[in-house]
Amino acid sequence: MSELLRAPAEIKYAEELDWLESIDDNPKPFSWRLSPKMVRLFVFGSERADGLDREVAQKWFGDRSIVERAIVTLASDRGLLLIGDPGTGKSWLAELLAAAISRNSTLVVQGTAGTTEDHIKYSWNVSMVIAKGQSRESMIPSPIMTAMETGTIGRFEELTRSTSDVQDALISILSEKYVSVPELESDGGGDNIVFAKPGFSVIATANSRDRGVNDLSSALKRRFNFVRIPVVTNKKSEAEIVRFRTEELLRRHQIDLDVPPTLLDVLLQSFADLRASSAAAGSDDEKLESALSTAEQIGVLEDAVLHSNFFGERALTARTLAASLVGSLARREPEDLAILNKYLHGVVEPRGKEEGGSWPEFLEGGREAIAKLA
Repeated sequence: MSELLRAPAEIKYAEELDWLESIDDNPKPFSWRLSPKMVRLFVFGSERADGLDREVAQKWFGDRSIVERAIVTLASDRGLLLIGDPGTGKSWLAELLAAAISRNSTLVVQGTAGTTEDHIKYSWNVSMVIAKGQSRESMIPSPIMTAMETGTIGRFEELTRSTSDVQDALISILSEKYVSVPELESDGGGDNIVFAKPGFSVIATANSRDRGVNDLSSALKRRFNFVRIPVVTNKKSEAEIVRFRTEELLRRHQIDLDVPPTLLDVLLQSFADLRASSAAAGSDDEKLESALSTAEQIGVLEDAVLHSNFFGERALTARTLAASLVGSLARREPEDLAILNKYLHGVVEPRGKEEGGSWPEFLEGGREAIAKLA
């Protein structure tokens, strides 16, 4: 695992999953590796009341009822669609659920304008077809077909970015639970049909900001249970998420650097201010292009931490944090720079004079960063 740039959840938490499976005596649907109760525990972590011999760390931060509904959906014969704004943890939750249920979260199709039916059904090994003709051996199953054959969870990322042809093909898979392969001859025993085994399901994700790109048909919507992932607005929960992911980064890079709680508060407050400003804006030109998600907060903090470690004084400062915030959020020029400049002068400067602390240094770092980009 140490040689992987990013280990999937089933490898990263393999030892923990093995242990949970060994003590799990609750009923399991189909071919699930863990019971629904234990899947929930894996995602949310253990509590003292669970009476376990060891602690299980929390891995996803959000409403418990959201995860419970997702788990119940996967125990049925319907697909699960996780929908929400960018950076709300949809893909991470999908990965955790697939890892806990199937011990394989890598059966993934990435939805793009270039995704075709082959990506969710099958394609062919051309050299084998030329040599021996079309057969099961020369067929290359898609990740979704592999999930069908093994009775596991398949994932479809960014479903609304795929075309209507691809979405229509998915309707058939979710409805009929099999894929016909007309290129193969049938002897009446179903040799040209791939049937789904019990335990097969699909977790799809969709970005709520992509509405209108390739809207889902009513037929496809009926095959999914929708679970909406809200933007985290609770400051305490958001702080836990940012701290959790940043600690992971520090461990991965073997960096010994503290993130002062005061600077974490500055980051959280600045994002809260900018979200309020965007909500009150009268037009898109007055809003940052960024979704100002929790994931983007993590990105800002990671950038600041790495810069401090490699080019700074191995200590995170408000100046570096402000520079990272401006560099990450200023995507349009000059619109985003103007919005950030207005925020610094209209909100941060008065707050610095009133409260002091890290705000004056944060103000100076932001001004310097904007001046370099302008």
